[in-house]
Amino acid sequence: MTPRGKSDTARRSATAPGRASNGGAADGAPPAAERARELRELLEHHAHRYYVLDDPEIGDEQYDQLLDELRELERRHPELASADSPTQRVGGEPVGRLEKVTHPEPMLSLGNVRSEQELRAWVERMRNHLAREGVSEPDFSFVVEPKIDGLAISLIYRDGTLERGATRGNGEIGEDVTHNLRTIGAIPLHVSGAPPLLEVRGEVYMSLRDFTALNERRAEAGQSTFMNPRNSAAGTIRQLDPADAAKRPLSIWCYQVGVTDGLSFTTHSQALDWLREHGFRVNSGIKLLGSEDEVIAQCQEWEARRGELDFEIDGAVVKVDDLELQRRLGSVGRDPRWAVAWKFPPTTAVTRLEKVMWNVGKFGDLRPFAVLAPVAVAGVTIKLATLHNEEDIVRKDIRAGEDVIVVRAGDVIPQVVSPAPHVVERKDRPPLPGPPQRCPFCDTPTIKPEGSVFTKCPNPVCPGRAWQLLKHFVSRGAMDIDGLGEKQVALLQDHQLVRTAGDFYRLAEEQLVALDGFGELSARSLLAAIEASKERPFARVLFALGIEEVGEVTGRNLAQRFRDVDILLAAPPEEIAETPGVGEKMARSIRAQLDQESMRELIEDLRRQGLRFHEEGAPPSEGPLAGRTLVLTGSLPQWSRETATERIMAAGGRVTGSVSKKTDYVVAGETPGAKLEKAERLGVPVLDEAGLRRLLDQR
Repeated sequence: MTPRGKSDTARRSATAPGRASNGGAADGAPPAAERARELRELLEHHAHRYYVLDDPEIGDEQYDQLLDELRELERRHPELASADSPTQRVGGEPVGRLEKVTHPEPMLSLGNVRSEQELRAWVERMRNHLAREGVSEPDFSFVVEPKIDGLAISLIYRDGTLERGATRGNGEIGEDVTHNLRTIGAIPLHVSGAPPLLEVRGEVYMSLRDFTALNERRAEAGQSTFMNPRNSAAGTIRQLDPADAAKRPLSIWCYQVGVTDGLSFTTHSQALDWLREHGFRVNSGIKLLGSEDEVIAQCQEWEARRGELDFEIDGAVVKVDDLELQRRLGSVGRDPRWAVAWKFPPTTAVTRLEKVMWNVGKFGDLRPFAVLAPVAVAGVTIKLATLHNEEDIVRKDIRAGEDVIVVRAGDVIPQVVSPAPHVVERKDRPPLPGPPQRCPFCDTPTIKPEGSVFTKCPNPVCPGRAWQLLKHFVSRGAMDIDGLGEKQVALLQDHQLVRTAGDFYRLAEEQLVALDGFGELSARSLLAAIEASKERPFARVLFALGIEEVGEVTGRNLAQRFRDVDILLAAPPEEIAETPGVGEKMARSIRAQLDQESMRELIEDLRRQGLRFHEEGAPPSEGPLAGRTLVLTGSLPQWSRETATERIMAAGGRVTGSVSKKTDYVVAGETPGAKLEKAERLGVPVLDEAGLRRLLDQR
């Protein structure tokens, strides 16, 4: 079985031995039993590197060769087959039903808190209870963990071999789902150095990336989509056929050692360390903290980071670290006194899709959006949500007047995921909404170019397109003019003060103070921000121009390659195509747009206004970071992520999003996350902002 959850290209970098065996010792080959043992150890090692450490050493093809060799050995020598063999992850017969099992110890639920005051009250209740137990001044340390929005499970190991896996159920009785849990590569089938009896508890989940891909496949196949990753994980684990479960990529975070015979810990954090050391996947963001203030700050940090994660969390779990204090605190009903969940507002809701409306994009694309019956999602009332494009509406089978599932993760724009489950079975559903035949902003007849997912407004002076281009020009990542948002741009456009981007630089204080919402102070502040934007580098200006297919990365690559706008304006498509990330088709499109009279006039106007159309400093090939790869993680004290990226690229460096053995430096700020831990594990040098500045200053 090829490891799941990655692309089909090779993802492991080193080779591993793979020898065919005839079951004997001829030609120096080991006996079948010895070779089978060797293969199992190799496969366990590489599965651990792949699923747990995310640091593979061999490619899929080599992994599959090893697995095929072991499978063939076990076929020839059935006595060598065992329940903990990697060949047994998938292939079992479907079960007729899920058997009920009793947990060796109850899997307790957690009480909830939702604020700083409620958490402090929880700590005070523990102090009062311990005082009655004779512990007057407890020395609390706390472990704070992300509360994964998945399915809680219990794994039982006998003499190191996975014997049974079960769902939480009602806490005392769950369902035996061993056949499906075996298909999850991150769950060890055998644990070296384990005691005779070991229970490990964890949360099975599906990553957001895999959840999106799964829903897309189901929609294309005409199947109903899942409401959220938790539902998809729960549905997968309860499949009767393990072959079906194996098709859906799941993983696990382990968070507790339960019943055990032969292990002894004094703290919960020691138990987590033991799990990590013995091949179980434990979240790297778990923190051991010594005060209530630190706990509160960590819970708030998890909530702030929620939208950046590739897995859903619905809170943070706070546990007393000392196991003896846990024992003394005990439980109230099904809730332990020594643990609590700091709950976050839900990110998913069901509401009515009132109607579908259409905006026009900066390149004329007609983009649908949903007008919703107001609904609270993640602590915010949602009335509008994106629908991406008309083909997305068809794929998701979304119709006005029906209930839909809305999701809002972190601070991203709310999205309509799918119809609510009860809607799909109806036979009297309304028709699918289609794009308008005339532009809703300028009434020009719309067109649908061949091969495009968008119907378009072909009018180059459509006021809707102009507003989008102006809004893009002042946005973050482009000219980043503080104080110019959607409403302000629309106000300036409505009063005919701004027609093109160059008009921003001709605004006067008396013009602004005459508008609603502007006083002398705010007008001066905006004019100062507009003036400061003239210092943005050439790459940002190129991106701000609104050239189709020229995003931030392509803008940087073009600026680094051509160094000056006049050189770029004179470059033939063949030379533009030599820019990293730009192919022949994109190059022809860029060339055609640069040749438009309106684009040439805009560039000359902005150049007269003092914007930068020349790349400063030495060419990247001569910079101090030429040929080096860096990864940024956490918040830097003085530089934004965009500024640090620009400085690194201007010095010839490359910025990527993931850490590997090929990374030259990791630049870590505050709250760096898992990238820092991986860098330390791989031996990648770690810099702070001061260290990065020293590198950039090298000549």
